Amino acid sequence: MKYKRILLKLSGESLAGQNQYGIHEGSLLSYVNEIQAIITEGVQVALVIGGGNIFRGTQSLSKVIERVQGDHMGMLATVVNGLALQSVLEKNSIQTRLMSALKIDEIAEPFIRRRAIRHLEKGRLVIFAAGTGRPYFSTDTAAVLRAIEINADIIIKGTRVDGVFSADPEKDSKAKKYDTISFDEVYKNKLSVMDMTAFTLCKENNLPISIFNVNKPGNLLKLVSGENIGTKVYN
Repeated sequence: MKYKRILLKLSGESLAGQNQYGIHEGSLLSYVNEIQAIITEGVQVALVIGGGNIFRGTQSLSKVIERVQGDHMGMLATVVNGLALQSVLEKNSIQTRLMSALKIDEIAEPFIRRRAIRHLEKGRLVIFAAGTGRPYFSTDTAAVLRAIEINADIIIKGTRVDGVFSADPEKDSKAKKYDTISFDEVYKNKLSVMDMTAFTLCKENNLPISIFNVNKPGNLLKLVSGENIGTKVYN
């Protein structure tokens, strides 16, 4: 395997599958199968999942729900998704630990950096939930922060497109896909990879990013094996 320790970032919306809301059983099982394939190969996996399939802190309800309160609701949505993933992963014999940035001792461990690393070294998958535990920060930023803290080799972001393009490939059929691209080129061309806070954290800490289509079976295993899948962003 090219990478020994990765942090995988998935959107909450990806769990909704064909549905507009909630957790789609087929999508959940598909992602678990993809993760199981790389754990079987000895890759240490940490995971951050969003909560947009349940609640987005910046959605239209912001007119009636105060921003900080909404962000806290979004954090709790990531805990729900984390619990769902943990349940199915463990049914597939994958030892899993759910660690929360918010104190929820009855259902999740608190995030402690050394403990998280120890879990990974023992072959356990670690799910980081509740974002950073602070409002105004996205789950992308939380994923990058945790990846840096656990000394991940790379952060891998699963999306519904094949990588980073010169334009939105869902709107522009002439959009060019990049196999590799530097952080500076992303800045220069104003390309969409992650929110700026998360992206800058990656650049400043020399943490490469790989963007790939998570909905194509086998892509994750190919990527961590070193195949040219998706787009790699690096210094």
